[in-house]
Amino acid sequence: MNTTSNRRTVTIALFVATFLAAIEGTIVSTAMPSITGELNGIQQYSWIISIYLLATVITTPIYGKLSDLFGRKRMFIAGAIIFLAGSMLSGLAQTMSQLIAFRALQGLGAGALTTIPYTIIGDLYPFEQRAKVQGWMSSIWGIAGITGPLAGGLLVDYVSWRAIFYMNLPFGIVAILLLTTSMKEAFAKQKRYIDYPGIAAFSIGMFAFLYALTILRETNETSHSSMIIILLLLAAAFFLALFFFIEKRSPEPIIPLQLFKLRTISTVNAISFLLCVINVVAIFYLPLWIQGVIGESATYSGLAMIPLSIGWPLGAILAGNWIAKLGMRKIAFVGSMFLVVGSIGFMLMTEHTSIVLFMIYTFLSGMSFGLSLTSFTVAVSSSVSWELRGAAIGSNNFIRTLGQTVGIALFGLLLHTGSTEVIDADKLEHSLHRIFIILVGLSVIVMLAMLALPRTTTQATASDTADASS
Repeated sequence: MNTTSNRRTVTIALFVATFLAAIEGTIVSTAMPSITGELNGIQQYSWIISIYLLATVITTPIYGKLSDLFGRKRMFIAGAIIFLAGSMLSGLAQTMSQLIAFRALQGLGAGALTTIPYTIIGDLYPFEQRAKVQGWMSSIWGIAGITGPLAGGLLVDYVSWRAIFYMNLPFGIVAILLLTTSMKEAFAKQKRYIDYPGIAAFSIGMFAFLYALTILRETNETSHSSMIIILLLLAAAFFLALFFFIEKRSPEPIIPLQLFKLRTISTVNAISFLLCVINVVAIFYLPLWIQGVIGESATYSGLAMIPLSIGWPLGAILAGNWIAKLGMRKIAFVGSMFLVVGSIGFMLMTEHTSIVLFMIYTFLSGMSFGLSLTSFTVAVSSSVSWELRGAAIGSNNFIRTLGQTVGIALFGLLLHTGSTEVIDADKLEHSLHRIFIILVGLSVIVMLAMLALPRTTTQATASDTADASS
């Protein structure tokens, strides 16, 4: 494919779209008490977020492959329109059931916003520039982590919780218009095979698996819920096995299995999964330590977590600037060393640990995620030709989100806050310490796995790099 585009304008449009996808989780979480209070749906509290994540996880690799078949621009715009339609309808919802359905629609579009921007950057820029731009794009997730709760709180307090959904509309429309007018994609028009059987088998299998994890996280360990989980896991195993069978024979598989024969991609995906399992602890359980064990306020815990949101984008930017000189392996290994140090610090914490030390540990963890995950994104996009780039990045993003989902479910089984609605600080501290010990073990495994990465990063060739003229 040959692309003649205004790279600066296209990049701005992609940054805006990525920010909308990144801020969605934190800004909605802030508004949850107001939403459930007005719509009288405290029992369905978790599904507002869970259904969005389920839809996003499932569609991420699908959008990646479809962008290879039908063009990045077309699939990005389609996904953005679906996302904005879901946002508008979510703002109009009058019941919890309606909101959950509209959030699912929003998630179906979000899969495009989390994958295709990285793919387009991979097409537009040569290797060294690509690394820098993707580093800046990865930093947006850290920035969203800081601004999301603040923006959500202000909108809920001074406007309405519905405004957190409506705010997506003007920014999303601007991103679509900028991309439409600035990105020129010369895509050959021909009949394309769409792997409908693969899409169906993958969607059903992953939904069953993720739904089982969601129930597992929320279950009261009743025999009824246990039976549902077992049936869902059996259904997931059947449909995912069927999906593997279909993909081996499909002329255009949604997730090309040859990707996993490439050492860079297979190793990066495995490490990405573990990193995102660990990432869950940093995002969800460290604030719980501050509030439940130390006894500080939610505002205090938010301030204590700022170093994580600073370290992540800083690490991403540094990785983008250094990867062409140092290579993915060295940068990712340094990131894993930061993670080990931070994890050991968490394991050794007590209720008397200085907040300064806590913030240093969170900063090191943020730096680790920024350095490692950004290096992996650049490596994946540079390891394949244009025809497989969308599927490759889509599969890596899918693996990351899957790692977070599995991490939430598994660590949730180890978390104990007491039998009453009042948190038992001693039980919480004990359970979090067990989680932190596991965190150290996983971090060491990640650091050792980094040694299996290729010593050199495959750079894009002329055939897989789009015309970079601006």
